[in-house]
Amino acid sequence: MRRGSAADLANRVASMKKPLMRGACSIRVRLSLVFLFLFLLVIVLGLEALSSLSYVNDAAAQIRIRWLPSTRALGDLNNLTTDFPAAAAALGRARSASERATVLRQMSELDGGIAAAELAYRQIRHDATEEALYRRFESKWHEYRNIVDGGQSLPAKDSSHASRGLQQQASQAAYGAANGLLGMLTDCNESSAREASESSERAYGQARARIVLTILLAGLLVASAMVHVTRSVSAPLADLATRMHRLALSETGVDVCGTRRHDEIGEMARAVLVFRNNALDLARSRQTLASQASMLKDKLAEEQRLTQLQRNFVSMASHEFRTPLAIIDGHTQRLISMGNRLTMDELIRRARKVRTMVGRMTQLIDNLIGSARLIDGPIELYYHPTQVELRSLLCASCRLQRELTPDAQIQEPMDAAQRLMVYGDASLLSQLFSNLLSNAVKYSPESGLIEAGAALKGAEIVVSIRDHGIGIPEADRERVFERYYRASNTSGIAGSGVGLSLVKAIVELHKGAISVDSTEGEGSRFTLRLPAAPALGSVRPAADDDAALARNDDGCLSAK
Repeated sequence: MRRGSAADLANRVASMKKPLMRGACSIRVRLSLVFLFLFLLVIVLGLEALSSLSYVNDAAAQIRIRWLPSTRALGDLNNLTTDFPAAAAALGRARSASERATVLRQMSELDGGIAAAELAYRQIRHDATEEALYRRFESKWHEYRNIVDGGQSLPAKDSSHASRGLQQQASQAAYGAANGLLGMLTDCNESSAREASESSERAYGQARARIVLTILLAGLLVASAMVHVTRSVSAPLADLATRMHRLALSETGVDVCGTRRHDEIGEMARAVLVFRNNALDLARSRQTLASQASMLKDKLAEEQRLTQLQRNFVSMASHEFRTPLAIIDGHTQRLISMGNRLTMDELIRRARKVRTMVGRMTQLIDNLIGSARLIDGPIELYYHPTQVELRSLLCASCRLQRELTPDAQIQEPMDAAQRLMVYGDASLLSQLFSNLLSNAVKYSPESGLIEAGAALKGAEIVVSIRDHGIGIPEADRERVFERYYRASNTSGIAGSGVGLSLVKAIVELHKGAISVDSTEGEGSRFTLRLPAAPALGSVRPAADDDAALARNDDGCLSAK
């Protein structure tokens, strides 16, 4: 991990905290100012609403306290004063004392109502015009009442028709003047009340407009405050949360914004940056550890494979070398102890047996060495390709196998006139054929027929070696070319398990292919396909001079 860079970044983060604490406007301060601003805004709006309501209330109070009582009082005066002349006329027509008393009681009630209405009107504050009209009305009404009272006080027998007429005219004139003034006062009151109502309506409209404007202004200010909070606080915090989620999902290529801010969000951004760098270092360390673990795992697997190969080799070598050496030792002791008494045929038979065991050991050693060279060692040291005539090489391998196992029946039906040229290593190819022929003889019954052939097919040379032996079980066919692997039906038959793996390695070294077609209990056919090479003037000999002496007329050995 890059501990140095992480430590430097942490130091930078710590150093940037000090200016923040000394003079920078933190989010806490800004939010406090925003909330204080909203609180003051609520207070201002409340005061403005109260002022508007007070203005409307004043206008309504004028109507409620002044104009409504004035209108009610004037209405009572109009009604009562209108009824009074009728009562006064009824008093003049009264004949009996009871009628007169009844009318006087009605007039007294009317006077009480008029006095109460006048008192109610006087208790209300009015302007100078209304006060002057009321005083004139009150004067004319008192004049009218005095006239009416004077006419009532005269006895009926002393009053002439003419005097009563004059008194009636005077009361009508006084009543008319008082009623006219009351009408004027009523009209003036109605006009003033109408103006007050209109003023109240205007005050209500103005107050509503002021409240609506205040609400709009408050909404605009609140929206501005919310935009400010969103842009400077909420959005950066949401962005940091998103980036941290991405970092938590191991997305290490995340850019961190806001590291230059001198507030709490800047501190968080710098902390996220430290976290990201630590995550990057952790990911690199994890990747390195995973790579090292994979390498160690591969090495462990390789060591286990080599250990298993070593065990298989030791087990195989201890078995495969012990048997031939025991046979050689047994025949040698027999020759030493009974040398003078053995016949020539017996000596030849035992010598051939010893030679067969030596050949078997030689082939085993060659297989082991060849397999080790091709699989575990550098191929360039042992692979020396030249032009090779494959038919003669196959015939030489068949002849050598017949010498090792005289009882084997090996046929090689091939066209002697056809030259099968390949570009390869004659020694490795000879070892390949020897292994296939040895396996065919080993897993075939005694004196079983073995067929080896080669032919040119297009750009390939196809080599086929077939036996009629025990065959290969179907479950083992895919693994027969593995090193040290032996089929399940080969127990009791000598073998190392490296022959076919060596064969496959040699074929692939020559850029060819090998396949097997086998039926358990019926035999196996191994087919090799090697790329053909054009025939040149110089061809490497397939075998030594002894092989040439053993050929028949077509260049190959026939079945024995």
